[in-house]
Amino acid sequence: MSSATTFLLTTIMISFIINIAISLYGVFAKPSLVKKFIALTIFSDSVNSFAILIGFRRTPLGYPSIAVMPSPPQSVEDLKRFVSEAVDPVPQALVLTAVVIGLAVNMFLVGLIMLYYKYYGSTSTRRVKI
Repeated sequence: MSSATTFLLTTIMISFIINIAISLYGVFAKPSLVKKFIALTIFSDSVNSFAILIGFRRTPLGYPSIAVMPSPPQSVEDLKRFVSEAVDPVPQALVLTAVVIGLAVNMFLVGLIMLYYKYYGSTSTRRVKI
């Protein structure tokens, strides 16, 4: 990999980590449930993007090819070359699953926030008296 690509990927990784830290601050420090919800959504999107970045791989020949093998490998060397050049689909599948689950959780949280607002008249957690 060239130094420009390494610098770019390092910068993106650091920005994702900072974004995750700021969103966690929003989840734990803000009293409004709407702000907590927005911070939680930003957190989940940042973690998903970070997982995609970790799964990124660049080969010396350029970008990796799609993992399609039209015929069985004839030798161990063919299989090694295929594995070294193919894209790893596991991070992409995990992120796709996380996005779908995150959408369901977000809709559930929106419903809870609406019920909270209807009951207390505010989305602030400081107004709740136990």
